[in-house]
Order: sequence, then C-alpha cells, then structure tokens
Amino acid sequence: MKRRQQIQRSTIRSILIAIIILQDFVPFFGNIPVGPLSITTMHVTVIIAAIVVGPVDGAIIGGVWGILTWVRAFVAPSSPLAPLVMVNPLVSVVPRIMIGLVAGYLYRWLARLSRQPRLAMVVAGIAGSLTNTGLVLGAIALFYRTPAVARAYGVDVSHLLPVLETIMATNGVAELVFAAIVVPLVAYPVLEVRRRLG
Repeated sequence: MKRRQQIQRSTIRSILIAIIILQDFVPFFGNIPVGPLSITTMHVTVIIAAIVVGPVDGAIIGGVWGILTWVRAFVAPSSPLAPLVMVNPLVSVVPRIMIGLVAGYLYRWLARLSRQPRLAMVVAGIAGSLTNTGLVLGAIALFYRTPAVARAYGVDVSHLLPVLETIMATNGVAELVFAAIVVPLVAYPVLEVRRRLG
C-alpha cells in the first residue's frame, strides 16, 4: 500500500511540474492579461500541489517555477524588469518555494483544527497568494530601490514604493481572489479521488 501511495504521489508531483512548465511557456496560460493587469496563475498550481501532495512537494514545485523564472531572466526576460530583479534568487526563487510551505502547512493545520477542508483550502489559497506577492514586492522594495528599477516602472526612485503598493492592491488582490476561488474547486475533488484510491 505504501509503495502504491508513493507512486501516486510521485505521479501527481510530475503532472503538476509539467503544468508549471506549460504555464511558464504558453502565453495566456501562466499569466492572464485583464485590462492593465496581468494576473499570475502559476501560484495557484503551487498551492494546489501543497494541499494535495504536501508542503514539501509544494515547495519543490514552487522551486521549479522559481528556477524557470530565474533562468528566463537571463535568457528570455518576460519584461524589462526581469533582468534587473529576477536574476536574484531571493526575488525569483525563494518566494515561490515559500508559497508551498506556507500554504501546505497552513492547510494541514486548519483542516485538522476546523474539520472544514474547503474553508482551509480557501484560507491556504489566500495565504499562498499573499506570500508570493508580498515576498516578491518586498524583496524588490528592500534590494532594488534603484533608478534603473524605478525607470522600468516608469517613475523615479521616490515614487517606487507607492507603485509597489499599487501593484499589491491591484494585481495582488486579483491573484488572491483567483486563488481563493480556484484552489478549493480543483484541490477538493483531487483529494477526494486520492482518498478513494487509497
């Protein structure tokens, strides 16, 4: 039985890694443009992984996304900002790993405490989304208050913090709502199937 569970877990992890790679390379799959915003969907895959196969696997899948982001910053930047900030693993990799750890452990704790898995998934989705947005923008504010980064946002250095706060309040909130809705819709049925399969 244990061997079967390990194979099942490994299969799910591999599928989710493949989805992350697809989301990174296929336009409009990993990032959805909505008016002036670009909503990232990749964090949702990491959160679902953290809930379905556990925090460590969530962190691994988040790490894959982070490494893809980091490599892309050198070879095929997704924006003018990427080669300035995403070349730093503290901005591109660490926040993605932390999504899996925060969402996964929070889900486990809340599901045990409340016995309401769907509610725990909603909260884990929100927390995972906030972890990603907060750590990325926080790292930019901490390490990259430079004229070059400010210019990439179209402002001078003195206006960089208000711009980052605006991104948190627009993109960040949109991504948070997306995660809160999609995570339980996907994760709950997948967990139910896993339980039935033993």
